[in-house]
Amino acid sequence: MSNLNTDSGILIGERLCLDFANTVSWHNGDNPNERLLNYEKLVEWSRHAEILSIPQEKQLLEKANRYSDQAEKTLGEAIELREAIFRLFRSIANGLKTDTLDLAILNNYLTKAYSLAEIIPKDGNFALTFQKGENELDCMLWPIVQSAIDLLLSGNLNRVKQCEGEPCGWLFFDSSRNKSRRWCSMADCGNREKARRYYKKKSSQK
Repeated sequence: MSNLNTDSGILIGERLCLDFANTVSWHNGDNPNERLLNYEKLVEWSRHAEILSIPQEKQLLEKANRYSDQAEKTLGEAIELREAIFRLFRSIANGLKTDTLDLAILNNYLTKAYSLAEIIPKDGNFALTFQKGENELDCMLWPIVQSAIDLLLSGNLNRVKQCEGEPCGWLFFDSSRNKSRRWCSMADCGNREKARRYYKKKSSQK
């Protein structure tokens, strides 16, 4: 996943489902910053995350204009799914018990995702796709669900972490060799924490 910086946000999670969970900034704070303000923003982020192609993006926006109520419903479902994913992996990152309600929400979306899934030949191998539903307004949700399932079953949950910078709350998969990553970005929360410690140390020396 590329680490792109646009209005759609920075992709730092190293797993699609974690990047989706990070579509709220300052998730741990009192004033979280929602990025998915409307269906158009959901499509924009999905294109940014390379879930959608440019023709798909155009087609979905045109369809959303015709079926605005359905687009609004899809946005609500996307946010419900995102929050369940965020709570599940936040619990895992902090060594806490996961909530059965969050698993139930994910399983509900899993049932629909797999009803659209197909195995197809690809580059001499095989791949799981959701082409049967690629023209539906909610088509971007199914690769996200698949990513969450893949991560939950990966055996690498000890690499799922939450940024230590408060009140950031962003989640990421720590792919470093010694599992030493602590921040969503060293240039952002990492530097801010270093500055905070520096000023605290200087203040204590006065």
